[in-house]
Amino acid sequence: MVLLAVAGYLAVQYVTGGTGTPGCEVVSGKADGARYEFTPEQAVNAATIAAVGTGRGLPERAVTIALATALQESGLRNIGHGDRDSLGLFQQRPSQGWGTEKQIQDPIYSAGIFYEHLVKVRGYTQLPLTVAAQRVQRSGFPEAYAKHEPDATLLAAALTGRSAATLTCEGRPGATRTSGPDAVRAALVRDFGQDALQSAGAEVGDRKATPSPTPTVIQRDGQTVLLPVTGGSGSGAGRGVRERGWQLAHWAVANASDLHIKRVAYAGREWTAGNTDSQWRATAASGSSGAESGLDSVRIVTTH
Repeated sequence: MVLLAVAGYLAVQYVTGGTGTPGCEVVSGKADGARYEFTPEQAVNAATIAAVGTGRGLPERAVTIALATALQESGLRNIGHGDRDSLGLFQQRPSQGWGTEKQIQDPIYSAGIFYEHLVKVRGYTQLPLTVAAQRVQRSGFPEAYAKHEPDATLLAAALTGRSAATLTCEGRPGATRTSGPDAVRAALVRDFGQDALQSAGAEVGDRKATPSPTPTVIQRDGQTVLLPVTGGSGSGAGRGVRERGWQLAHWAVANASDLHIKRVAYAGREWTAGNTDSQWRATAASGSSGAESGLDSVRIVTTH
C-alpha cells in the first residue's frame, strides 16, 4: 500500500510539474473565474514555447496546441527521460528523426520542430486540439491532450499578450548563477532573437546614445532594462504593439525567479515580486484608474 501511494504521488508530480507551492498563476481575462496554477519551471518553459510560436508568425491557436501537448507529454518540464528514448518538453524521440538528444533537450529547438510539424497539418487551427496534436505526436493516448486545453488556452492568451495583466508569479529568486540586466538581455535573445532588443538608440543615465543599426537594450542604474516595444514583422504576423508589450511583460514575470527580476511595469500596470497577492497594480503615473500609458516600452528591474 505504501509503494502504491508513493507511485501515485510521483505520478501526480510528473503531470503537474513538480513539488511544493506552484508559485505562478494565470487567470482568465474574461473574469469568468478560470485559473491555472503552475511552477516557475513550467512558467519559463511555457514562455519559451509561446515566444518561439509568435516569432514564427503563428496564431495563438498554434501556441495553445503546443502548450497542451507539452503539458501532457512532460508536465511542461524539460526532462531527460521518458518512454523508450523520448526526451524533453514534447517527449520527442531521436530514433524517430526528431533530432539529436542535445537538440531535443534545447527548448527553443524542440518547440521549433514541433511547430514545423504542426503547420504541415492541413487546417490545424480548425481541428479539435486532440486531433491536431495527435497528428504531430502519434501518441498512444491521443485523447489525453484534451484535458489540458483549458489550462493551455489561459497560458496562450497571456503569453502571446492578448490577455493583459493576467499572469503573475511570486518571484522567489532561484539558484541561477547569472542575474541582472545582462542575464535578462541574454534570455530575451535566446527566446525572441535580436528583434526583441530593437531600438532607435540606447539611453544610459541621462545621456542618449546616437541611433545604431545594432539592436540595443536601454539600461539605467545597472538594474533596470527598458525594453522597446514595436509591432510589425518582428513581433509575429498581425500582432499590435499592445499585445507585443504584454507578451514581453508576462515573459519577464514568468522568468522572474530564474533571472532575479523584482519588478515589471507596462501600460500603466506594475507587478512586484514578493507581494502576497502577486497582482498587477496601477502605477503612480497611471493613477487609480489604471489607464494605459507607456505602451512604447516594458520596464524590467532586477535585484542587482
